[in-house]
Amino acid sequence: MLKDWVKTKRPEDEEINERLAKSRAQLTGMQMAIKEKKLPVLVIFDGWGAAGKGSVLGKVIKNLDPRFYKTESLSKPSEDEMRRPFLYRYFIRIPEAGKFSFFDESWMGEVTSDYLHGNINQEDYHRRLTSIKRFERTLTDNGYLVVKFFFHISESEQKKRIKELEDEKSTAWRVKKWDHWQNDHYDKCMDVYDEYLDATNQFVAPWYFIDAKNRKWAQLQVTEILVKSIEIALQNTGRAAAILQNTFPLKQMPRLSEIDLNKNIERSEYDKQLKELQDKLSDLHNRIYQKQIPVVITYEGWDAAGKGGNIKRLTAALDPRGFEVQPIASPEPREKNRHYLWRFWNRLPKDGHITIFDRTWYGRVMVERLEGFCSENDWQRAYNEINEFEKELCDHGAVLVKFWVHIDKDTQLARFTDRQNTPEKQWKITDEDWRNREKWDDYETAIDEMIQKTSTEFAPWHILESNDKCYARIKALKTVIEEIEKKL
Repeated sequence: MLKDWVKTKRPEDEEINERLAKSRAQLTGMQMAIKEKKLPVLVIFDGWGAAGKGSVLGKVIKNLDPRFYKTESLSKPSEDEMRRPFLYRYFIRIPEAGKFSFFDESWMGEVTSDYLHGNINQEDYHRRLTSIKRFERTLTDNGYLVVKFFFHISESEQKKRIKELEDEKSTAWRVKKWDHWQNDHYDKCMDVYDEYLDATNQFVAPWYFIDAKNRKWAQLQVTEILVKSIEIALQNTGRAAAILQNTFPLKQMPRLSEIDLNKNIERSEYDKQLKELQDKLSDLHNRIYQKQIPVVITYEGWDAAGKGGNIKRLTAALDPRGFEVQPIASPEPREKNRHYLWRFWNRLPKDGHITIFDRTWYGRVMVERLEGFCSENDWQRAYNEINEFEKELCDHGAVLVKFWVHIDKDTQLARFTDRQNTPEKQWKITDEDWRNREKWDDYETAIDEMIQKTSTEFAPWHILESNDKCYARIKALKTVIEEIEKKL
């Protein structure tokens, strides 16, 4: 792809200056339209070392309002980032709606460098390429504009620039060992870059190759492409994205109406098993910390089904230094202004730690669907997007346990009434709980569809029959223990 690229003839300097002034003015004027349309713009500068990415980036943003953009200069992952899923440090840096984020190098640099240096094998490399394609696609499907530039220079030009930088004390620090290695292995790097660019060149997020031999010409290419891309994106704002079919193997699950809720446990047996299981989970917590295995436990369920009490019995067995409970409420403004999964990526555990989510990303296909907080196209796409998200967690090595805490309608009514009539429990019941109860049948339909479409082989749903809360607590502990032991 890169090898076959035919460069556009460079205009005369006078024409470059005229066009550059015009395109800069256009880009500056577009900021208000981007803000009004709430268009998030992610611009990526990748390419050869010493190709001038940083200097062109500086020129491009020079006339932009600094309140509406961020620049991200990403070097090697930090120790903390190394203990998270591969895409974590990129997903948490995506722009807010109506703003720019400029990446001086991106996931391309990390993946190709790791592959070239033998830090990841070919299987892992291709798995990451798949992750990157999904990541870029889910951004564009959710209204982001992703513009990717690859700055291209010849082997001899790169060598000359490295020497020029090193000859000046003020710029010598900019030359890294990687730049020399890249130049020494130029043909090998070219082969890997060509494969990467071809694999990740998608219609929704294409690559633009920049002839970077002349810096001002490079500025013009970048600015004009950026202006044209934004113009098209503003015209297409709000357009529905394609709904992709699930490609992951699914586990057959019963419908809620088919589940036997008459399961129970004697109190004496409950007390005995609770102690034994908590002791076992406590030991496993130490072992997953030693082996640096992350654990994600998610809870969804009917109001008053007993999620809180269930979580409490789990956490009683855990070292408080190694777990966190994330109660998920309505998204805050800064969360609404980003991809709906952004706030969950931000809350993922590092290796060796446990995060328990009380409500999750599945709100997209339940409350957001039924209350009209997102479009039908949004929630229909979300099944596949969620499966892809969970695949990233599992591929990273995480134990992922998903619980639906289930009760029948009569049990919920009895618990609501008890809460309302007991002063110390009244804080647990709200008008919204009663409103949601009126939509029980609609929610049951949505939940059945959710479970059927997202119970994958690698992240199946576990139903906790919770008419008897004690039974559900024991089952949850047993399930978590079983899933962790499988991983160990």
